[in-house]
Amino acid sequence: MADAAGRVVTTTTTTTTYAPIHLPPLPPPSLPKDPQKYPLLNAQLPPSLRQFPLVFPNGARATFHDQDEGDDAQSEEEEVVGGRGWRLIKPNEGNEQSKVVGLGEAVERYAKKRAYASEGMMEGVESTVEVGTHTPPPRKKAKAAPLPQISTINAAAPPSPLPSPHGSPPPQSIWPSAPPSGASSPQPQLPFQPDISLTTLLSLPNLVAHFSSLPPSLQSHLLVTLLRHSPLTVLRMLHSVLTPTLARDFLTLLPPELVSHVLSFLPFECLARASRVSKTWRLIIDSDPVLWRDLLKNQRLWFGGDTERAFAEALFQRRHRAGLPTPHSLPPPHPYKVLFKSRYLTHNRWITNQDPTHLTFAAHGRSVVTCLLLSHGRIISASDDHSIHVYSPKTGQLIVSLLGHEGGVWALAATKNTLVSGSTDRTVRIWDLQDGRCTHVFGGHTSTVRCLAIVKPEYVDVEDERGGVCKERWPKRPMIVTGSRDHSLRVWTLPRPHEPEYKSYGADDADVDPADVSIAAVDGDATDIYGQDDVDDNPYHKLHLEGHEHAVRALAARGRTLVSGSYDSTVRVWDIITGECKWVLVGHTQKVYSVVLDSARYQACSGSMDGTVRVWNLQTGECQHTLTGHTSLVGLLGLSPSYLVSAAADSTLRIWDPVSGELRHALAAHTGAITCFQHDEFKVLSGSDGTLKMWDVVFEGRWCVAASNRAEATVLDVWDFGNGEDDDEWIGEPASGIYDEEDDDEYEDEEMEQADADAMDQDLDVAPSEADMAEDTPSADNVDDSDSLPENLREVDGDWPPQDVIVAGPSSRAPALAAGGSRRAAPGSSKQVQGAPPSAPLQRFRPLPNTDQTPTRPRVRPVGSRRR
Repeated sequence: MADAAGRVVTTTTTTTTYAPIHLPPLPPPSLPKDPQKYPLLNAQLPPSLRQFPLVFPNGARATFHDQDEGDDAQSEEEEVVGGRGWRLIKPNEGNEQSKVVGLGEAVERYAKKRAYASEGMMEGVESTVEVGTHTPPPRKKAKAAPLPQISTINAAAPPSPLPSPHGSPPPQSIWPSAPPSGASSPQPQLPFQPDISLTTLLSLPNLVAHFSSLPPSLQSHLLVTLLRHSPLTVLRMLHSVLTPTLARDFLTLLPPELVSHVLSFLPFECLARASRVSKTWRLIIDSDPVLWRDLLKNQRLWFGGDTERAFAEALFQRRHRAGLPTPHSLPPPHPYKVLFKSRYLTHNRWITNQDPTHLTFAAHGRSVVTCLLLSHGRIISASDDHSIHVYSPKTGQLIVSLLGHEGGVWALAATKNTLVSGSTDRTVRIWDLQDGRCTHVFGGHTSTVRCLAIVKPEYVDVEDERGGVCKERWPKRPMIVTGSRDHSLRVWTLPRPHEPEYKSYGADDADVDPADVSIAAVDGDATDIYGQDDVDDNPYHKLHLEGHEHAVRALAARGRTLVSGSYDSTVRVWDIITGECKWVLVGHTQKVYSVVLDSARYQACSGSMDGTVRVWNLQTGECQHTLTGHTSLVGLLGLSPSYLVSAAADSTLRIWDPVSGELRHALAAHTGAITCFQHDEFKVLSGSDGTLKMWDVVFEGRWCVAASNRAEATVLDVWDFGNGEDDDEWIGEPASGIYDEEDDDEYEDEEMEQADADAMDQDLDVAPSEADMAEDTPSADNVDDSDSLPENLREVDGDWPPQDVIVAGPSSRAPALAAGGSRRAAPGSSKQVQGAPPSAPLQRFRPLPNTDQTPTRPRVRPVGSRRR
């Protein structure tokens, strides 16, 4: 090249060649052999990955075949014809053999052709299926040298490392060339020693880049092959990555309606296991009321009659009082789920558990147990020895002994920590079960308090002035109703724990003023010091219900409705708010010993010494059914949503349909008079005065308690069908159907309550005070049954059955169900209905008599003032 000055510049290029770096041959890879270290080493491939077609980008097709499954491939392409002692294998006619490729070859050629080849045919792979006419034939070109074939003899152990997508020729032994100086020199020191790990690491970018080009089936086979060669630590790491990514919780993705529908096809055993899968599943399953309602019905555990609603309301109130749910905790399950579990366990454990935990302990010496209750995890027993005992069902330990009555205790009712008792000493006492102290003593009855009930507030049907029916909450606060042998009933307000204590004058011996005490005996009768003046001073006394002409033997109350049965052979229906006698139900020919209420059907049932059970309609006052079959005294009645059970002195029990009056079953296993029984929708427990005298029996949920006499000693037997296992979700349902969970102090506004109380007081039709009436002349047929009377004069009016008939326990333990919506009568009037025939016309009953018109009621007014 010449520049501007005319000089010539010559450029010389010298190329120097150095000897290449020597790479020795790679050692053969070590294949995994230990199945414990490589859990998937011998894992079987899914059928879809053993043989599948490959369609290359130009439309050419080949078959990928795992060589471990060669026999299977052969069986698919060949027809086997054979006979005895020979077999002929020949190819199927008309089937063109496909090109078979292995894993390495498929990955190498498919990825390379996909990424770099522009020709229509894959190098080294023959087309086995003709391309459509619209596809031009591939151009001929010089065939490239075939890539090294990768062995896939065992798909479980492919070569490692995987081949590069472009292929690499085997390393050659190349000696270094002469140095630029031309002088010979020794072999240079290698800068590094290559190994398998390094070679594999260098090939990873190409492998990852071409992996996405592979078809899904080939990707799957490649990944499974890699997993089969992966140790346990790698598999665990992959599991931790894949599990949250691939998880798809269908219960959280579907709408709630579909979730409920899907779960409804599962049996409850599967639902119980599914609720343990995760907290989310447990929340979804436990909180679905429709699901558990349907399960209750499918398993025949749905009783109806508002029992499920009452259980749910009681459980909600219990949780509210306990402050549930607590922060950072799962919400509690829906009450229907708890109800299903409770009823299912109660039904099955009582049948399948042949060896429940059994505990026996002595109680009350040799005295008769007259009343037995199970209340809030306590056994409460009363006796004719004047005492009340409270025991623990788990240990049999005596928790507290309640002393104060001066006569036998014949009536009990409990709610929460409050116990109400009635005695032959003619008093009603209220006890605090926490400290065992008597807080109130109510006087007013002039003979034995034979039966009583606690009436809890609830919504009942009430007829308004226009004839419509609406829901109202009555009574406004809990009430006590007592029935006595003095022919009358009394209504009291149940004292609250924080309200002032009250004790009738003379309740304690220290309070008795001898100058004011007047004991009068008329025709052998004795009257006590508790009179009308003291009742007038009692702020808890509300009503005195008079009308029966003989002792009141049984009562049942709920809402505003009270039903009483008497030895005058009649059943009366009262409004406990106004004191109105709505119906006088006449039909029994002998004394009435037991009554029950059925609020769902507006019915009342009564059992009598005439051997019959009558079902009364509380809306019309008519006798709907007269149930016959017993041959002697029907002393006990029990009612559940589906069954009416009667027990008689003829040693039989009969189970009736309360709607139709049809006899379902007759149980005749006892040899003596039935003295006690209790039943629910599943079972009937009864005791008899046979070889073993059983005086009372109660059960609730997992517990069963029986009081009996053995070897001239009174004992209590306790059976635990849960065998001591604590389970807060196994909740027993009370026999009466009345729960004690509601707290009026918490759930009612005090000002509104006071307004309701004032309105209630205005509705009361108060009878004239007996202080303004003439003194009564007692009747000779009403003999007081206190312990001060001679033995031959006690229970002479039939309160205690004959020697072969023992009926223990108050009828207040029987289910007391409300009956609302009954017709109202004019104030001071009632209706008398003849029970036979039921269609007898209604007759207007005379107004309630004044005290001086009832000479059979024994009452002597004490002399002088006894106001406190």
